[in-house]
Amino acid sequence: MPGRDVFGVYALLALAGIGVSAALWSRLARRGAHYDSRLTIVYFAGLIGAILGAKLAFLFAEGWHYRDEWVALLSGRSITGGLLGGYVAVEIAKRRLGYARATGDVFAIVVPLSLALGRVGCLLQGCCPGVACDGAHWWALVDHAGVARWPAAAAELIFNVVFLGWAAWATRRAWCPGNRFHVYLIAYGLFRFAHEFARDTVSWGGIVTGYQVIALGMAAFGAVRFMQRRREAWGPGVRIPGIDPT
Repeated sequence: MPGRDVFGVYALLALAGIGVSAALWSRLARRGAHYDSRLTIVYFAGLIGAILGAKLAFLFAEGWHYRDEWVALLSGRSITGGLLGGYVAVEIAKRRLGYARATGDVFAIVVPLSLALGRVGCLLQGCCPGVACDGAHWWALVDHAGVARWPAAAAELIFNVVFLGWAAWATRRAWCPGNRFHVYLIAYGLFRFAHEFARDTVSWGGIVTGYQVIALGMAAFGAVRFMQRRREAWGPGVRIPGIDPT
C-alpha cells in the first residue's frame, strides 16, 4: 500500500484538478460574447453530476465484486460514469436556468486537463493498474507488490493530453464548433473500450467489463448527439448526407 504522503499528493492533485478546471472554465467562458453568470452554476452542476455519475458507474461495473468491502464501495469511482453524469447534469441545469447556448466546447478543454491531472495522481497512488506483463518491456511499471504491469494510468494520461492538444487546435481554427465535447465522448469511449483489455479490472463472466459497456454507450451517445447538433447547425429542412431528416 502507498504511504500517507502519496495519498496526500493524490488528494492535492484531485483538488488542483477541480480548481484549475474551474479557473479555466471561467476564463474560457468569459471570452465569449454571450457570457452570463449562469455559466458558473452550470459548471458546478456538471461537477456534482460527474461525482455522482462516477460513483454509480463504479457500483454498476464492479460494485458486486466489492460488496463485502465497504472502503472500496465508498471510495470507488469511474471516469466513464463521471463524464456521462456530468453531461446529464449540465443539460438539466441549462434547461432549468433557461440557458440555450452550447457549452461543450469549453468542457472539451476543461475536462481533459482535469482528468490528466487526476491520472498523475493515479500514477503516484498506484491505482487503476494495468494487466501483469513481462518486466523486460521498457514501458512496464512495477506496482507496490513488485509486479510489472501495463502502464494503464499513463496511457490514459497521454490520451487526455493528446486530446487537449487537439481541442486547443480545433478552437483556434473554429473547427467543429458546438461539437467538440461530443468528439471527446466518442474518442474516449472507443479508447476506453479497447484499453479495458489491458486494464486489471473485474470482468462480467470473464468476457467484458462493466466499464466497456459504459464506454460503448458513451461513444454511441456522443455520436448521436454529434449528429443532432450538426443537424441543428445546418438548420431545419436541410438533409445531412447519411441522416434521415424525418
